[in-house]
Amino acid sequence: MMRKWINSGIQKKYLKYMVALLMLALFLSSIGVWAYVHKNMTAVIVDKYEFMNEKMGISMDNLYKKTDEVTAECIIDDDVQKSLKTKGLEEVEKSALSKYFAYIDLDHVSEYCYVDNKKNVYTKSYSKISYEDFEKSGFAEKLGDEYAKTQWFWAKDELFGNGEEALFIGRYVRSMDYSHEPGMLFLKMDDSFLAELVEEEGNFREEIAAGIVDAQGHICMIWYPENFQLDKQAKKTIKELADSTSSGMVLNAENVKGGILSVYRQKESGMLIYTLVPDEVLSKGMNQILMVMLGIYLFVVIVAVGASIYLSRIFTRPIQKISEAMTGFDGQDFSHTIELHTNTELDQIGHSYNEMLKNIERLLEEIKNQQKELRTSELNMLISQINPHFLYNTLDTIYMLARINGEETTMKMIQALSKYLRLSLSKGKDIVTIGDELENVRSYMEIQQIRNENLFQYEIDCPEELKKRWVLKLILQPLVENSIKYGFCDIFEGGLIWISVREEDGKLVFTVFNNGTPMDQKMADRINALGTYPIAEMKECFPDKQHGYGIVNIITRLRLKYGEDVVFAYEVQEEGTKCVVQLPVDGTENDEL
Repeated sequence: MMRKWINSGIQKKYLKYMVALLMLALFLSSIGVWAYVHKNMTAVIVDKYEFMNEKMGISMDNLYKKTDEVTAECIIDDDVQKSLKTKGLEEVEKSALSKYFAYIDLDHVSEYCYVDNKKNVYTKSYSKISYEDFEKSGFAEKLGDEYAKTQWFWAKDELFGNGEEALFIGRYVRSMDYSHEPGMLFLKMDDSFLAELVEEEGNFREEIAAGIVDAQGHICMIWYPENFQLDKQAKKTIKELADSTSSGMVLNAENVKGGILSVYRQKESGMLIYTLVPDEVLSKGMNQILMVMLGIYLFVVIVAVGASIYLSRIFTRPIQKISEAMTGFDGQDFSHTIELHTNTELDQIGHSYNEMLKNIERLLEEIKNQQKELRTSELNMLISQINPHFLYNTLDTIYMLARINGEETTMKMIQALSKYLRLSLSKGKDIVTIGDELENVRSYMEIQQIRNENLFQYEIDCPEELKKRWVLKLILQPLVENSIKYGFCDIFEGGLIWISVREEDGKLVFTVFNNGTPMDQKMADRINALGTYPIAEMKECFPDKQHGYGIVNIITRLRLKYGEDVVFAYEVQEEGTKCVVQLPVDGTENDEL
C-alpha cells in the first residue's frame, strides 16, 4: 500500500525531508518546552523555599532581639543590681533572686545560671552548682571580650551536667552605678527554641533539607528528607559562609551538588539557617509532563506523515511534468510550452512558465538597451556641448583687448572664466583630480565675487594628499551656485561659503556650507529622499527644472558612476545650510574609478 502511494523520486525526497524536518522541529520544540517548563517549575519551587528560608532567618532575628531584651531586663532588675554591690545580698534575697530567673519572659528556657561578681551562683532550686563547677565548665570564656552583648553559642552542657549539646544564651551583667566586676548570666535553651523556626513553616521535611549552623560552622540541628545526605561541597560552602561577616540572605538559590542552597546569617549571633532543595524535588512532576508531550508528539507525527503522503501525491504529478518540460528546454527554443489542468495554483505556474518563455528574451534585450541608452543619455545631457577651441580662442582675444585697455577687473573675470571652462570640459573626460575640481569651483566663486561685490567670502579646506585623488567632475559647482542663488538671496554682504574635503573610513566626504537663508525643511527632505528612487524616476520629483533640478543631475551622475553606495544629504541648520556628499572611493592615488 505504501509503495502504491509513493511512486516518484520527488515524492520520496519530499517525505524524507518532511519527516526529518518534522522530527527536528519536534525534538527542538520538546527541548524548548522541557527547558521552559523545567525552568519555571524550578523558579517557583526555589522562590517558595528561598522565601521560607528568609522568613525563618527573620524569625531568628526576632528571637535574638527577644533574648537581648529579656537579658537586658534581667540586668536592670533591682535585686540583680544589688547583687553586684560590695555588700551583696542576704540569704533570703539570694533565694528570691534565684526564683526570679525562673519567671523571665522567655520560652523554652530549660536551665539558667547567674554568677555575681562575688562568686555566688544562682540557679534553679534543684540544680546544685558551685562556683568551682562553673569554672570547670569553661562558660566564662564563651563571653569573650564583648562588653554587654548577648551571646548565642552552641556547646556541650558541661555546666548543668548532662553533656548534651544545646544552645546557650550568655551575657555580662554589669553594675549600672559602680565600676565593679561584672556578673554573668547563662540560659540553656531546649531544642524547641530553635526547632520552632522550622516547624512553624509546616511539614516540609519530606521535600527539602534544612539546618541551623553556629558561628563556627558546626551543624546544630538538621531536618532531612528520607535517604538524603548533605554533600561535602554544600557543607564546605556553609562553613565558609559561617566565617563571613555578612548578614541576611548571604546565599540566594546557589546551585550545589545535590540541589539548590539558600542561606540566611543572623548578624549578632553569627548563626546560619539554610535550606537545600534536592534535585529530586526540582524534577518532581516532570515525568508526567514528559509522557503527555510524547503522546502529543506521536499523534502529530502520525497525522503529519499521513497527510503528507496524500498531499504530496496530488502536487508532485504536475511538478514532475513541469520538471520534464524545463529539463528538455535547451535555452534557445522559447516556444516550448506546457499544459496543466489540475484546477489548482499549479495551472497558473504552468501558464506563467509559458509566458516567461515567450517574453524572457525580449525583456532581456530591452533591459540591456534601456540601461545602455539611459547611461549614455544622462552623461551626455549633463555636460554642455561646446566647441572648446573656438571658445578658448575667443576668450584669449577678449583677454588681450581688456589688457590693452587696462581693464583689470575684466581681465580677472575672463581669466577665471577660462579656467572654469577648461576644467569643466576636461577634454571630454568625466573624472578629474580633487585639486582640479576645487580649482574649478574656486574660479566660479571668483567670477561670482566680481559680479556680486562684497556679497560673500569663501574658504576651502582640503589636505594636500587628497588633491591627487580622482573624482567625478562638476560636483561642487552646482552646490555653490545654489548657495549663492538661494542662500544669499536675502542678504547684500557678509555671506560665507565653506568647502571641506576629508577622508573618513576609506571614503571621500565633501561638505559645502553657506551661512545664508536656511533651506526649507520640506525641500531638504525631498532632496534627501532621492536616493530611494530609481534613476529613471528621479527627475519626476522636480519636473519644473527650477527647484532641485540641478541637484537631481548631480545625484544621477553620482549614482551612474559610483552605484547605489552614494550618500547625498542636506542638513538645515539655524544659521545656514550644509550639504554632505560621501563617495565610496578606496583611497588609492590616481584611481580612475
